[in-house]
Amino acid sequence: MTDLSPATSAGFHPADAAEGVTMTTGSIARFVAPGGATQGRFGLFEWVSAPRTGGTDAHLHKTFSESFYVTAGALTLYDGTKWITARSGDFLHVPEGVAHGFRNDTDETASMLVLFAPAPPREKFFRELAEIGASGRTLTEDEWIDFWARHDQYQVKLG
Repeated sequence: MTDLSPATSAGFHPADAAEGVTMTTGSIARFVAPGGATQGRFGLFEWVSAPRTGGTDAHLHKTFSESFYVTAGALTLYDGTKWITARSGDFLHVPEGVAHGFRNDTDETASMLVLFAPAPPREKFFRELAEIGASGRTLTEDEWIDFWARHDQYQVKLG
């Protein structure tokens, strides 16, 4: 018989302990399970999108996949070839190197879970993005390109 004794205990993280940031648009990124909580296996974030707000233009990541699971409302997602409407219960998986993006084109709040695998430190990206907005700083195009590159995010021109 194989010994199935656990090597470590599970890690419980209560909902009220999850850190998050609010963007100037009113959208919220909540760090449900950043990589530090999952031994780097994945990062799970909740995105609550304010009505009629952009999220991200088309972009790609070289070192991690990203998946979207819409939990409420409807979001417009870019699937690498076209923008599609995704509603509560819809799921989109985006492998490394595939262009994607999202926005809320509706008059209602929408939310989704976003899974990054393996876990990049995306909380740093969202914290820095929120700080840029809150400070009122204006970045040049080169500064945006540098910011995105530091976070493994590369803009993709569509059309």
